[in-house]
Amino acid sequence: MKVMSIFGTRPEAIKMAPLVQALEADPDIESVLCVTAQHRSMLDQVLELFNLTPDYDLNIMKPNQSISMITSNVLLGLEPILAKEKPDMVLVHGDTSTSFVAALAAFYQQIKVGHVEAGLRTFDKYSPFPEEMNRLLTGRIAELHFAPTERNRQNLLNERVRDNTIFVTGNTVIDALLHVAGKPYEFEDETLKALDFDHKRVITVTCHRRENLGEHMANIFSAIADIAREFSDVEVVYPIHLNPKVREEADRYLGGIPNIHMIEPLSYQPMVNLMARSFFILTDSGGLQEEAPALGKPVLVVRRETERPEAVEAGTARLAGVDRATVYKLAKELLTDQAAYEAMAKAVNPYGDGQACSRIVEAIKAYFEQQS
Repeated sequence: MKVMSIFGTRPEAIKMAPLVQALEADPDIESVLCVTAQHRSMLDQVLELFNLTPDYDLNIMKPNQSISMITSNVLLGLEPILAKEKPDMVLVHGDTSTSFVAALAAFYQQIKVGHVEAGLRTFDKYSPFPEEMNRLLTGRIAELHFAPTERNRQNLLNERVRDNTIFVTGNTVIDALLHVAGKPYEFEDETLKALDFDHKRVITVTCHRRENLGEHMANIFSAIADIAREFSDVEVVYPIHLNPKVREEADRYLGGIPNIHMIEPLSYQPMVNLMARSFFILTDSGGLQEEAPALGKPVLVVRRETERPEAVEAGTARLAGVDRATVYKLAKELLTDQAAYEAMAKAVNPYGDGQACSRIVEAIKAYFEQQS
């Protein structure tokens, strides 16, 4: 059987790379890889790390590209590729514009779609935007649904998805994380090389979501600045997103504070190692809510809601919201209350055991055996 994997952003690449490797290693599967390069340099870093060479590269990334531009370019770019390759199944991941449009392109040619990381929901179609609607629409198209957790499966069942098309696999990001974290590594970034990880408490920050731009981001950055000024043994590291609006806000609220280090975006391997050496993580990222707990690191989620409530329920993450006082309070608690910190650091990660990819491959093979 022929299976085509399509992705375009760094988060997708991280989570799909070990799955592509598993597909390539299976003698019963012809694996084809297509990237859209919705992200370019950040995507290439992951491809190099996992030694993956795409069969097709749409290279759509343009400066300040709109969602409409991404949508049209991916749809038109995939049409001749799918017509030529005629895969038995297209695999897409999660909630990006690439994922939804690739699923739509496959549907237009009546190609079956498998949705990796299916069933995540915030139940607010505008938050995260456009990701929540992307994953809903992808789910309506998909034939097979690979859900990381039982809650994700239940979300799909509540939407009348057939039970025999849903497979609870764990999240492939844990497969990727454990693969990378097990390798020896030394930082190349001069700022990170100079940090005293043994005697300082490092807080890793990521913040870039569209819905946080403006007042919310100002509140989050102000709380981070408050913490940095109050605790002299804290070093804040912020690998800052390329979005110029994010950089403008960060410079305004975080610039000039000596123990806040705004550095260029990190590729996956140094980011994993930074998280592993951090005290805790403060983020609006979805993926880090899954990854950091696998490394024993508490996560404060600076969003109003999360599509990963399992992390909150398990105690590995706390929903800090976007209010300055609340973000400051929860961050300070982790720095001053050892029991609260250890309760989060030692909680069991609900997102899997690193075997998600093998489960997905076996589910795909079983599906096609039943169809034959």
